Parts: sequence; structure tokens; C-alpha cells
Amino acid sequence: MSDNQIKSVVSVSFDQLVSSIVTTDTNLTNYASKAVNQSLTLRNWLIGYYIANYELNGSDRAEYGENLLANLSTRLKSVKISNCGKRQLYNYLRLFQLY
Repeated sequence: MSDNQIKSVVSVSFDQLVSSIVTTDTNLTNYASKAVNQSLTLRNWLIGYYIANYELNGSDRAEYGENLLANLSTRLKSVKISNCGKRQLYNYLRLFQLY
């Protein structure tokens, strides 16, 4: 390669620099969002699975009975698990049951 060819390969305009950064940011931000959405869906499905499994096989399930989701929500909040209100836990259980 000649010196002119090398310069043209590495020579980039300011607009091209900005465009490359914008494209990279857009693509990787979209990828990260999809990965997060997939992870949260899996998380919620697994929480539903754990609840369903506990309802069927929990050694102390009779102790909680109808208050299972309320008690579980309170305990999860106390250990700083987000998005685990009683209604959300019910939705996670339904997600597992449906899929």
C-alpha cells in the first residue's frame, strides 16, 4: 500500500466519526434493551415457576395458604427485590401457568 492509500484508510471526517458513534450507540443500546427485556421475562417466568412449585410441594405451604402472595411480597420487599408486589407476583404465576 502506498502512503496515500494508508492515509485514506485511516482518514475520517468529523461527521463520519459522529455517525460511527451514533450508529454504534443505537445498535448496542437496542441490543442491550432486548437482552434486558429477555432477562426480565425469564426472571418473571421463573418467579412464577417457583411460586407454582411451592404451592404444590412446599413443606410449609399450609401455613401461608391464601396469604402466600402477600407474605411473599412482604418478605421479598424486605430483602430489596424489586417489582414483587402481590399483584405482580400473581401476574408472574399466571405467566408461568400460561407459558
